[in-house]
Amino acid sequence: MFEVPFGTGMVLWSNRAAGALIVLLGLVFGIVNGVRFEVYSGHGKCISEEIKAHSMTVGKYSIVNPIEGQPLPDDYRVTVKVTSPHGNNYHNGNHVSSGNFAFTATESGDYSTCFYLYDRKPPRATLIEFEWKTGVAATDWSGVAKKEHLDAVQVELKKLYHTVISIHDEMFYLREREREMQNLNKSTDSKMISFGYLSLLICLSVAGLQFWHLKTYFERKKLV
Repeated sequence: MFEVPFGTGMVLWSNRAAGALIVLLGLVFGIVNGVRFEVYSGHGKCISEEIKAHSMTVGKYSIVNPIEGQPLPDDYRVTVKVTSPHGNNYHNGNHVSSGNFAFTATESGDYSTCFYLYDRKPPRATLIEFEWKTGVAATDWSGVAKKEHLDAVQVELKKLYHTVISIHDEMFYLREREREMQNLNKSTDSKMISFGYLSLLICLSVAGLQFWHLKTYFERKKLV
């Protein structure tokens, strides 16, 4: 436990609650932002993001020019695929130097963005810049302000309102995931108990057969 002063009183937070809050804020505001990584020729690399159903997600990617100030060479290209937990394809960029995607998730789970480079000799590493946002962070607030004729304060209030709604939805989503995990644990425990009883029954049966075989053998040899 640790204490956080608040006015004249003290607010107590548990480590579990603080950890849950961090995870919750991460889910609401998006996790991946401005990532840079290398992909080698003939190989691929995938980045996954857990997205709940009906959430907006946007992403953009580009190859970092190895020679600053010069045009990107024609042979610097990458193939990009974005897939859902069930394998549905949401974006397919074939042999491109940059691109972007945006969609509303229709199913909850881990969505994957995979980058592939064609094999070449000699092999080399290509630096890729990737930005992926989900939830409130994926909303184009400048576009919302222009469309609804809102000033800066109204935009911030609207952003906070949607943030609160997202946190509320995420809390129910996490609660549902926790319930699913509890059911899975109960099912696993039940199966392990059943397997334990079955193993014990098999061991006792084998022991009984061995005893019967030895008894029959000794009686046949007239040793008992």
